[in-house]
Amino acid sequence: MQLQYSFIIPVYNRPDETLELLQSFEGMKTNTPFEIVIVEDGSAISSQDIVEQFKNKLNISYFFKPNTGPGDSRNYGMRKAKGNYFIILDSDCILPNNYLKEVEESLSRDYVDCFGGPDAAHDSFSNLQKAINFSMTSFITTGGIRGNKNNVGKFQPRSFNMGISKKAFEASGGFGKIHPGEDPDLSIRLWALGFQTKLIPEAKVFHKRRISWSKFYIQVNKFGLVRPILNKWHPSTKKITYWFPTVFCFGFLLALALLLVKFNWLLYGYLLYFVLAFVLAIASTKSLVVALLAVPAICIQFFGYGYGFFKSTLFVGVFNKNPEEHFPKLFFK
Repeated sequence: MQLQYSFIIPVYNRPDETLELLQSFEGMKTNTPFEIVIVEDGSAISSQDIVEQFKNKLNISYFFKPNTGPGDSRNYGMRKAKGNYFIILDSDCILPNNYLKEVEESLSRDYVDCFGGPDAAHDSFSNLQKAINFSMTSFITTGGIRGNKNNVGKFQPRSFNMGISKKAFEASGGFGKIHPGEDPDLSIRLWALGFQTKLIPEAKVFHKRRISWSKFYIQVNKFGLVRPILNKWHPSTKKITYWFPTVFCFGFLLALALLLVKFNWLLYGYLLYFVLAFVLAIASTKSLVVALLAVPAICIQFFGYGYGFFKSTLFVGVFNKNPEEHFPKLFFK
């Protein structure tokens, strides 16, 4: 089957990021035709003028719709697209010039109906963005689940860098209305339908992520809130490892309390972990400043996710509250 690629990019109040992403498409090294579908999700700050600048350079289309969230906007874009294989990107990504080439080569060797790729920090990113990227992608923090572990059979693609065939989209109905969490939810439903997913390690993107500590905390806290909801919807996917950030947080508080009785060893264990993270961050980023920022980034990630996970487990898992009613900010209508 000849694959015809359509890039689906939902946008919400981010014209500057849209410009950088579209500029990266201009340098794409491929002979394969592709289209770009920009879906403006009810933005107050439009990217239409940016898109117009590329009309004569790229095969690009632009659609404006009311704000219904990124998942529904991706579904909208896939329904409008002309291709038979959709590649979904976040607007805050930049593509390396070999991106599509790596995707094509991998799918030609081992075709799947859904793939995901990793993310990395671009040289132009701020030190804070690089530190957050380390925290989100390092094996010592996330175990490689966000794209650094080649777990082909059961890899859950993330929607900042994800491909899905038209066949799989139509069979599954695409993304649900939860956000975040719409991407693992889709992966799990695809598995149930018999579709396979995989990681393409070479198909990386440069992902800006959050640009402030507060925004980063809000993001990871939502990640923590969402996971128990997904566990309730898909019980077979529960893993003990999802508890790690929560246990980490309670353990740290216990270590501080034990100082009152002059028991220091548990706190020493935490200090050893942070020293190891610092060393790995220096080795990975080659920057002392980024490595120093990586330590608070890890703390924010663990405490934000851990608290969200514990709170959601308590209300959704123990008290059996309706997720949409109890956590309405996680759902789009």
